[in-house]
Amino acid sequence: MTDRDTPDQLRELPLAGIPLERADARRNRQRILEAAAELVGERGLAEVTMDEVAARAGVAKGTVFHRFGNRAGLARALVDQSERELQEAILRGPPPLGPGGAPGDRLVAFLGALLELVADRLDLLLVSDYDHPGQRFETGAYRGWVQHMTLLLREAGAGPLPVGLAHSLLAPLAADLVQHRLRTGATTEELKAELARLARSVLIAKLFT
Repeated sequence: MTDRDTPDQLRELPLAGIPLERADARRNRQRILEAAAELVGERGLAEVTMDEVAARAGVAKGTVFHRFGNRAGLARALVDQSERELQEAILRGPPPLGPGGAPGDRLVAFLGALLELVADRLDLLLVSDYDHPGQRFETGAYRGWVQHMTLLLREAGAGPLPVGLAHSLLAPLAADLVQHRLRTGATTEELKAELARLARSVLIAKLFT
């Protein structure tokens, strides 16, 4: 899949829905995100208040609420950078995650990379994904991941219903399920191996349908 063939949803994911803005507004936004990332890294999201973020960033509390709405909005913006880095690796990175690899290998690599992202940003995703019912499925990132996987499944000849298969393969990556599995003894590497086996099973099943 070339960049020309890549769907708009993946080329330019509307991950945080950031409109064009003035230079001073961009600087304020960056200062807030840097302050929030520092505080979250020090104590975890659950222990950080919007007041503390504003104080660390040197902006008014109202500025933080105006830009991000609530802690879920702030969490989504913090996850955004990691999602954009994964997007860049898919579009222009080396195979098997990036272009040039076999579709099945790219699918397995993508699921593993996304699991690493979820595990690394788990506390943020638990807030941002479940701010209201169905929030996770409404994000630009999720739509982009489904589109990317649908194309790979089609290229691999996975048979009918590739969109449904994409959703099904993403289901084990829900933040609350990943948290449960890690808390009950599974390792990230074990979860990656399970996802790889699941993806390979989907591709093998085309031989029997």
